[in-house]
Amino acid sequence: MAMAPPIKVFLGSFAFAVFWVLAVFPAVPFMPIGRTAGSLLGAMLMVLFQVITPDQAYASIDLPILGLLFGTMVVSVYLERADMFKYLGKLLAWKSQGSKDLLCRICLISAVSSAFFTNDTSCVVLTEFVLKIARQQNLPPHPFLLALASSANIGSSATPIGNPQNLVIAVQSKIPFGEFLFGIVMAMLVGVFVNALILLCMFWKVLSVQKDEEEPPVEVSTQEDMNSHRFSPATMSHLSSQTSHELAASLDAMSHHLHNSPGVNGTLDNLTLRNRITLSDEIHTPKDITVTENGNGIGNGDSGLGLEEKDEKSAKWKIMLWKTGVYVITIGMLVSFLLGLNMSWTAITAALALVVLDFKDARPCLEKVSYSLLVFFCGMFVTVDGFNRTGIPSAVWDFMEPYAQIDHISGVAILALVIVVLSNLASNVPTVLLLGARVAAAAASISPEKEKKAWLILAWVSTVAGNLSLLGSAANLIVCEQARRAQNFGYNLTFWAHLKFGVPSTIIVTAIGLTLIRA
Repeated sequence: MAMAPPIKVFLGSFAFAVFWVLAVFPAVPFMPIGRTAGSLLGAMLMVLFQVITPDQAYASIDLPILGLLFGTMVVSVYLERADMFKYLGKLLAWKSQGSKDLLCRICLISAVSSAFFTNDTSCVVLTEFVLKIARQQNLPPHPFLLALASSANIGSSATPIGNPQNLVIAVQSKIPFGEFLFGIVMAMLVGVFVNALILLCMFWKVLSVQKDEEEPPVEVSTQEDMNSHRFSPATMSHLSSQTSHELAASLDAMSHHLHNSPGVNGTLDNLTLRNRITLSDEIHTPKDITVTENGNGIGNGDSGLGLEEKDEKSAKWKIMLWKTGVYVITIGMLVSFLLGLNMSWTAITAALALVVLDFKDARPCLEKVSYSLLVFFCGMFVTVDGFNRTGIPSAVWDFMEPYAQIDHISGVAILALVIVVLSNLASNVPTVLLLGARVAAAAASISPEKEKKAWLILAWVSTVAGNLSLLGSAANLIVCEQARRAQNFGYNLTFWAHLKFGVPSTIIVTAIGLTLIRA
């Protein structure tokens, strides 16, 4: 693409600079409006400065990417409701053999969950588990938080649904899910192993301070943690019989709602509250009177207890069937991806199948979708397309192209270096949007296999590059913020503490992975 007129180049560069500053530093003092609003501001300036027309702006928004992103986010919401991530958290502490074993488990579980449920989601739900386990075993959180964030980024590189930049690459390159997975999976597995090895080498002394055999690992009980913050009638010993019956009546309403809302937590809480009310009632009521489901007393306590047990068993079976349905639909979505079906519509279909399976108002679940991220992508598509129309990216690539041919080792190294630098300066998704088509076109002039490999190299390097610094990826920032805000066991992961590990890990893992990518 030829360079645009100077005034268009200047105004387009200014609009892109505004977007870049607000995307990388969303809370700058002179414009603290955040990433999403900054993305829309950059898009609006591109249209206002006539760098891009309104029709071109709308056409630049990639609907298949937005559909795939929306569908996978909805599926993740229902998986979280089905306790998928709670089970993953329990795996971290199950029969743990000490701090080093725990660190390796975090690396593996974080990587695998990120590959199929996105790195951001995995970091959101696993950070608190990691902090709890570190606190319970009297271990420093620092190496475990680094293991979680860095492994999540490495693991997410293996699939098109692992992170946003891979979504863009999969849609633009039209590489099937299975070919994408098998092209990068070996690099991902070796990368996770090497990353864990680097962590062990850097923090061996810290992890060896407390001998593993002196204190057995403690199982994490998330249910107890949640129950400890909830209202417990049993602690109110001054309750009268009338008050107890009023509470029982209110529990009936809760029971009706919980029995129709699948979720283990609700059922366990219902059982706990009922048992506590029954104990309170025994103080004030005859032994042959039992509070039943409708709140009335009946003469035979055994028959009332039998009805309750039947209802609770029925509720448990409904919950198990619902969870099974969620997992089956999710596996069906992944299998459909592997069979080469359209990923965007497959993800949306799976999301709507889960909504229908839930069989109730989907608004609470749909409200958990990050619509601000979808809006951010819309603004980013427009802004990047406008910047491309200035001709600057093409001119830069024309200069770099002779030195970045992927049929030579030196060319691959230079290309990887450019991607790492841009991914940390301009963020990984804009980097993919700016470089993707150009890198692929240059590789296609060599052979179709090289074109496919170029896309996979772009996916691998742009993702692993996120480990370089704390600002390199959203997953890093999520772990940092989640850890800082955690109640009772918060921890501040600093920029420099992350950088000391991030630089060597990124360089070594990226270099090793490049040798293992297969087209």
